[in-house]
Amino acid sequence: MDWIERIAGIRRWARGGERAPHKPLLLLYVLGRFQQHGNLPILFNAAEADLKQLLKEYGPPRNTSPGYPFHHLTSDGLWLVDTATGPGSPGPELGRLRDSQAAGRLHPDLARALSEDPRLATGIARFLLDANFPPSLHADICRLAGLDLDSLETVTTAKPTPVDPVRRDPAFREKVLMAYEYACAFCAYDGWLDGTAVGLDAAHVRWWAFDGPDDLANGLCLCVIHHKLFDKGVLGLTLDRTITVSAKFVGRSASARDMVLSLAGRSVRDPQPGLDAIGSDHIDWHGRQVFRTPARNT
Repeated sequence: MDWIERIAGIRRWARGGERAPHKPLLLLYVLGRFQQHGNLPILFNAAEADLKQLLKEYGPPRNTSPGYPFHHLTSDGLWLVDTATGPGSPGPELGRLRDSQAAGRLHPDLARALSEDPRLATGIARFLLDANFPPSLHADICRLAGLDLDSLETVTTAKPTPVDPVRRDPAFREKVLMAYEYACAFCAYDGWLDGTAVGLDAAHVRWWAFDGPDDLANGLCLCVIHHKLFDKGVLGLTLDRTITVSAKFVGRSASARDMVLSLAGRSVRDPQPGLDAIGSDHIDWHGRQVFRTPARNT
């Protein structure tokens, strides 16, 4: 049985390109628990706060319940939920999960496969991360989920992931950095070391994991810190290409004011003449799916 293909086929709520990473986040959390404690049952009451934080940090901007993935993942043949009175999930409602002392665990066949092949956990985690989140967030997600990929990958080479129908364009980064003349489109940072640009990334406006193409109309040259803040939803863009800052962001230092808060209302840097600017459809997707509304007043 190919478990990565099984996981690639998990059923998820979908509508108009909206993000629904609830089950992937639960699976990453469960892999972290498996790494530390094996397939011991995970009591919902004990995991609720952790799952809520994962969904708050890396889920869609709308409020979502940790009861949703805890219950609905049972329909995919990967996860079992029992209560104090017997097998079977009581449903996604938080009160029922708490009161029934619901506890979940990986399907015994999957747990056995993970124990027998150390490469499998790495392959599953890498697939879930690549299929749902930009690379700038991977390490932070693993840290919050309690998953140590580095220790897994030192055991042996990760199992190749068979589910990879779309290949990235290796030239995307260079094309984007060149278009913006090797300077951050938000703050104009343009550092170099020994003839190589450092601290600059080619950011996808619409995430690659959600059909964001590797082309200039979906790319921005951003410094590392502004790339992270853009992918976290602290920073966004309006359709007239001005920068927005989430009102949920709190920064009291002079550095936070200068590097983040002062960007509100500033026009984003344009690419070189004749090259594609950011597409309005990609800006709209980022605003709906990533940016943490509301925006600060300028």
